Amino acid sequence: MTYQEYRALCEKIDFHMHEYYDLNASSITDMEYDLLMMDLKQAEKEHPEWVSADSPSQKIGGVAMREAGVKVTHNVPMLSIEDVFTKEEVTAWVDKVHELHPECTFSVETKVDGLSLTLRYETREDGKLHLTLAETRGDGLVGEDVTTNALVIPDCRQTIDAPYESLELRGEVYMSHEAFEAYNARQEAEGKKTAANPRNLAAGTLRQLDSSVTKERGLRMFVFNVQQGPGELTRSHTEGLEKLESLGVPVVTRFVCSTGEEVLEAIDRIADMRGSLDYDLDGAVVKIDQVAVREEFPAGTKYSSGHIAYKYPPEERVVVMDEILLDVGRTGKLTFTGVFHDRETGKPARLCGTNVSRATLHNQDYINEMQIGVGGAYRLFKSGEIIPKLSGMVSPPPLVFRAPETCPVCGALLVREEDTADIRCENGLCPAQLSRTVAYFASLDCMNIVGLGETLVDALVKGGFIRGYEDIYKLKDRREELLASGILGKEKNTDKILGAIEASKSREPDKLLCGLGIRNVGRTTAGTIMKHFASLEDLMAASRETLLELDDIGDTTAGCLLDFFADERNREAIRSMKERGVNTLMPRKETTDKLSGLTIVVTGTLPTLGRKEVQELIEKHGGKCAGSVSKKTSFLVAGEAAGSKLTRARELGIPVMNEAELLKMVE
Repeated sequence: MTYQEYRALCEKIDFHMHEYYDLNASSITDMEYDLLMMDLKQAEKEHPEWVSADSPSQKIGGVAMREAGVKVTHNVPMLSIEDVFTKEEVTAWVDKVHELHPECTFSVETKVDGLSLTLRYETREDGKLHLTLAETRGDGLVGEDVTTNALVIPDCRQTIDAPYESLELRGEVYMSHEAFEAYNARQEAEGKKTAANPRNLAAGTLRQLDSSVTKERGLRMFVFNVQQGPGELTRSHTEGLEKLESLGVPVVTRFVCSTGEEVLEAIDRIADMRGSLDYDLDGAVVKIDQVAVREEFPAGTKYSSGHIAYKYPPEERVVVMDEILLDVGRTGKLTFTGVFHDRETGKPARLCGTNVSRATLHNQDYINEMQIGVGGAYRLFKSGEIIPKLSGMVSPPPLVFRAPETCPVCGALLVREEDTADIRCENGLCPAQLSRTVAYFASLDCMNIVGLGETLVDALVKGGFIRGYEDIYKLKDRREELLASGILGKEKNTDKILGAIEASKSREPDKLLCGLGIRNVGRTTAGTIMKHFASLEDLMAASRETLLELDDIGDTTAGCLLDFFADERNREAIRSMKERGVNTLMPRKETTDKLSGLTIVVTGTLPTLGRKEVQELIEKHGGKCAGSVSKKTSFLVAGEAAGSKLTRARELGIPVMNEAELLKMVE
């Protein structure tokens, strides 16, 4: 490798590090990244004079994101773990440790695929440890304060009942497969971009400025190390984790091993677990259990001493494509699913402990690039240990698949969206879209019609009772037909659902707007929009210029709103619902200007007001409720257990008041 090629490789790895650590995204697989790093390390081994402080091999992670929180210098550097890729390397490392310390044992642990977080605790008057600071890894030396978000993660214990003066723990924040799939289902339902994998979504979620978003997405955490603490937690690594576990702290799965053979067996046991876990792993970590001797086994300035991480090779099978299924989503988007069998066994492919016979084929561009068609053979692996993904063609099909020109469900013309790879059915009455559209309309975040789920909606659509969401409010007139059909059950259940439909009429129009399924207009956006209009009719009459003046509304969302309300069928549906008593008027709220021009941040637990209540109070009186403290903050309202925001306010000289003083201002 020439020096020019080496520098080009550094730049390429820097780009992917920036994507992964700072943008919570990745355009290559973990294995592809690992191979690049292996090439880099080999080049630096052959040419040590090329190595500089800015080499990717010398960097720990990304950078602390200024907009996501206050920067924090770590008490203990949050270093990476050196990767190894063969079991021979694992055995050699264990033997090296035993040459100097034959008595050493090892902890072999699950390497959870998430992002690191350190939690600092301090004792208070009640004798318990209280969480005072949560910090991301950042560049390993400086991270960001995300305490507010950590407080809404159930596994980040806010208090620990232990007689220590202070404690510092490090763990991995992750997202379960269930939470990840639920997020993507919501995004798909709202016509928004889905997340690529749980790790990236977890990273973006932890850095949210609004902790309610973090709470909604359901992050989890496992502790894997005691950074600082008393001797009973730091002499033996595994005994320290056992003590934490007894105190109710979630800790990683681990196996105590004495020999190299036992270490390899534990690595295999963790490999066998991957298919049954509800979260992703990206390897197994081997640690010297006796903490005091770890420093005798350094791995460079970037890596923690006394640790290695074994990276599992990606499981891969060759499959033959049997069929390509088409479906139409709630938003009209055409989806492609490949159905295949293992070329060797003739059965579903066995990967990571599960049987796989289907994989998403994304879009027509992807199909063309991969040359996917019935009869073709393709390499299959599991991305992030859960998502089946084709990684390349082995042998071409007789014919590459092409999407039809008309909708496979209703026969309407399919249209490819400009500047995207998405193909959509634009017939709003398409039965495939209708069942999902109406079920979404009736869901909790929208009109909240209890009991009217997608199964019943689908039956009502197939039975001819519903041809649009406005027909929900005509079902009352067809009660006898419904009873005769049995779709909603017997008389008691039918009346219960009809009663829920009647009750939904009084919901505020932001819920109705959300339920209309307009692309890019989900629950939060609908609520933001309707704060500026007295009624849904006023919104329908708004111009593009008016819409673009609203907070968080860009040209794309404005265009989606205008296109939707320009369709006479949609306008007629809204008129029909209004005629049947569905509310389109926003409630009148008395407002004052007592807090006009003030930006107010609230932290901690207030005596009488909840977070939503205090936000509504501030906005009612003309103020703006912000999520983080900055130089633009007018004052901070602090309650019990106020954390880093209070510290930051004092550093900036921002006035601090309590709930009573806020209430007095608006009397």
